[in-house]
Amino acid sequence: MSGRITAIDVVTDDPKIMYVGAASGGVWKSENGGSAWKPVFDNQPTQNIGALAIQQSNSNVIWVGTGEGNPVNSMNLGMGIFKSEDGGIRWKHMGLEATKTIHRIIIDPNDPNTIYVGAMGDPFSANPNRGLYKTVDGGAHWEKILFTNEKSGVADMVMDPRNPRKLFVALYEHERTPYYFTSGGEGSGLFVSEDAGKNWKKLGADEGLPAGNLGRIGLAIAPSNPNRMYAKIEAKKNAIYRSDDAGVHWELINDTPKFANNRPFYFQDLAVDTEDANRVYNIYQPLSVSYDGAVTFDTIPMIPADETKGIHADFHAFWVNPKDAKHFIIGGDGGLGITHDHGKSWYFPETIPVAQFYHVGVDNDRPYNVYGGMQDNGNWSGPAYTWKRGGIRTLYWQYLVGGDGFDISPDLDNSRFGYGSSQNGNLYRYDKLTGYYVNIQPPAPDLKTELRFNWNAGFARDPFNPDAAYYGSQFVHYTLDKGATWKVISPDLSTNNPEYQKGDYGGLTLDISGAERYSSILTIAPSQLDEKLIWAGTDDGQVQLTTDGGETWTNLTSNVTDMPEEGWIAQIQASTYKKGTAWMVVNNYRKGDYAPYLFKTDDFGKTWQRMVNGNTVRGYALTVIQDSIEPNLVFLGTEHGLWISADEGQTWAQFKNGFPSVSTMDLKIQETESALIVGTFGRAIWVLDDLLSLREIAGNRLKEGLTALPMNDAVQVKGLFINPPGNIWIGFHTTFEGENKVFQKTEIPFYLSEVPKEGDIIKADIFDHEGNNINSVETKNLKVGLNYLLWKLDKKSSSLPGSWTDDFSRDIPVLPGDYTIVLNYGTVSDTTKVKVIPDPRFDLDKAVDRQLYDYRKAADELVKQISEQLTSIDEKQKKVDKLLKQVSDASGKSNTSLQRKINRMKTDLKTLKAKGQTPRPDRQVGAWQSFETSAHSKIKEVLQIAAARTTEPSKQHWEALERATQLVSDFSSAVDDFMKTKWQDFALEIKKSDLDWEME
Repeated sequence: MSGRITAIDVVTDDPKIMYVGAASGGVWKSENGGSAWKPVFDNQPTQNIGALAIQQSNSNVIWVGTGEGNPVNSMNLGMGIFKSEDGGIRWKHMGLEATKTIHRIIIDPNDPNTIYVGAMGDPFSANPNRGLYKTVDGGAHWEKILFTNEKSGVADMVMDPRNPRKLFVALYEHERTPYYFTSGGEGSGLFVSEDAGKNWKKLGADEGLPAGNLGRIGLAIAPSNPNRMYAKIEAKKNAIYRSDDAGVHWELINDTPKFANNRPFYFQDLAVDTEDANRVYNIYQPLSVSYDGAVTFDTIPMIPADETKGIHADFHAFWVNPKDAKHFIIGGDGGLGITHDHGKSWYFPETIPVAQFYHVGVDNDRPYNVYGGMQDNGNWSGPAYTWKRGGIRTLYWQYLVGGDGFDISPDLDNSRFGYGSSQNGNLYRYDKLTGYYVNIQPPAPDLKTELRFNWNAGFARDPFNPDAAYYGSQFVHYTLDKGATWKVISPDLSTNNPEYQKGDYGGLTLDISGAERYSSILTIAPSQLDEKLIWAGTDDGQVQLTTDGGETWTNLTSNVTDMPEEGWIAQIQASTYKKGTAWMVVNNYRKGDYAPYLFKTDDFGKTWQRMVNGNTVRGYALTVIQDSIEPNLVFLGTEHGLWISADEGQTWAQFKNGFPSVSTMDLKIQETESALIVGTFGRAIWVLDDLLSLREIAGNRLKEGLTALPMNDAVQVKGLFINPPGNIWIGFHTTFEGENKVFQKTEIPFYLSEVPKEGDIIKADIFDHEGNNINSVETKNLKVGLNYLLWKLDKKSSSLPGSWTDDFSRDIPVLPGDYTIVLNYGTVSDTTKVKVIPDPRFDLDKAVDRQLYDYRKAADELVKQISEQLTSIDEKQKKVDKLLKQVSDASGKSNTSLQRKINRMKTDLKTLKAKGQTPRPDRQVGAWQSFETSAHSKIKEVLQIAAARTTEPSKQHWEALERATQLVSDFSSAVDDFMKTKWQDFALEIKKSDLDWEME
């Protein structure tokens, strides 16, 4: 699962170094040919990318233009152009912020200070901030050198590879509103300059191009023969044109609708093979190839639109290796595809997580699952965390419902089933187990009524009835039987303005996909406090409320004094604290207003207070959620990130902590585990899994110095080496692995109000319900603010000498129950508690866990006993070795009798130790395993029995423990006897000699 890729460039001299830009997911870099990727733009104020270009004479210089240049309804606007001079480590904003979308960048190969920037401009707002811009001083100053009108921007441009002063630029007139899109007009056209942009000539019918108004044009020039050019032109008759004289004359070469007329506003790009001027790539929904100069295209696309080759269709970016034409890269709505054999095989890099989620959902399973509806990628579910090694991998995710994915809502009483939705009002019930789903879209109430469902129609569950749900067209529809039947419970809640419902508003190519369906309900918010109270908001700015379950509705729009007229009411959240309180998110960027709007009412909508403005948050508002436990804690998602308030919306701060300034579309709270689920439109799904700590901070419950914070329940997960699904040997950095929550351990949160001093330590003492101190953990890794300390949910135990340990090793797993944790910091201490709960995957009687615990404790007593004996022998052996060294170092003195006695003792100690633990051979060893029975080996056998059992210890298991006990007892007796006799006699004799018995 990836997302829309809009720009690709590669270092020509080292094609292992690649950069890609995502429509709303930032810039990503690979240094190994596309196997591994890392984000390099995350610290910048926007993640919406339209273009990028590498300065090939110095590949550390990267230019990035922000704002997507494909004017689809779901596009994301930008903030100008940025430059890096160190391969993406640091960036500098270089201006052109008002352009909003930059679609093309060309660097003069002979003068890197000369850069051409093609700005498409804001499709929602006619203004002069678009056209072709040029700098001759590396971006310090910009000059607009080509412009036709306030609706026309640069759709494409190419430079003659033989002559950088010769440029072809396609301008494109278009207009988008919330309810229509028109393509083409007088401002469109193909322009050529032969003097670096000082003068321009518009090409037309005299040069062989179509007469009349034009629309979007895609351009391509053949690197192997720059006289050969191609243009995909939207006109009265859409077609592909070709020139064989460097653009002086053109001829229509292909007007087959299948190849020349596929949503030209969105798919209008061409590319030419770097070695063969007749090989043309048609980059649209599929990838089609021509081998005869675009006269014909392959009947079976190289990449079909049905994803049968494993690469998502709907393409927008393309790069061909200038030194190896078999190597090319394509980018589209589902990520990247890389080929090295001219499309015979493709590699999909899954480590670029730039999925665009409209909505997210969550269930109550443990571990709980998150759900999301993705742009052009359907509805999905996957774990928020796992109890397996290897992170959260793509293999864990399941595709549930097709289409553009929107609202998705699992049944909380059985997460196998739920609702999923897609465009044009399609609503489904799905079954995760079988993969089956069925359409339950509400029907029109009669034959005369045409339902208007928004592209992203409003949906909500009834909080009082698990079988009931609401769905929005221009009406609110309600089902009591999970979609089997529906009833309309509202009048038309929109403006129902016929001017917004024409369908055909002109333009060259009609594009009615449902994306511009207007005067419809975007959000439905039933109260959790009153089953009769329901809020609704529409895309044409109508705020509606019913307090009687839909019998009557009140239009509250005029009460929202600061709301822009007919603003886009993206979301309403009914308060969980007061019936008359609601939060409402409005945006108006579709009318050129980029301000954030968040409103709150406390009196059933009679009055509203605006809670944010452009000075308090950045980016237009998209989603809001108030914490369900701490009313002061509120989160707001905007086009440029996630914002947090700790005072119920009075002040705001951007939430960073590794979270980029990405379009943040939806927020949900997982109640039982106190987690915030964040759905982004460009960087997939994030989980903030410690709301408990933020609640304490927002509730002003912090103490001076040290505060021990509340903890979620901790699951005592059973199991040993728990591997992820699929092949565990998947290489490094080639498979996506989302960061996993810790398991078989828990994080102890605490807050430090002051900067810790170097060397400061926090120690946590853990007590069981009887007050016994069962373990202690500590850390020196401290900082002011929120910190965490790990406890492995274990009771301190003895360690068997020679045992192998790693991060997953732990002592005796504690029993489920309540534990008290006392944090100590200097002279200050504070206390918190944690409930350890059993692994829900195993329905075990408490007696089973108790017997296993007792068995493990009994084994630990043996470990302690044998460890003490073996340690005692080891200490004696070290003393003997030091005595031998004294004898050896005594120059001029010979005491062979004493030396023989010491050597004999060394042999006796070795023999004694071998009775408890079989020794390794005294020679070079590659691999060695003893199969002899000893006290040590028998204890290891008992520990293996105790390690991961889910049943009571059997009779044989207890017998194994008894045998181990007997062997340890026998060994201990032997050691004790040896120490009382041989060792004491040896010690007396040594003390009579000249040797130093007490030496260190």
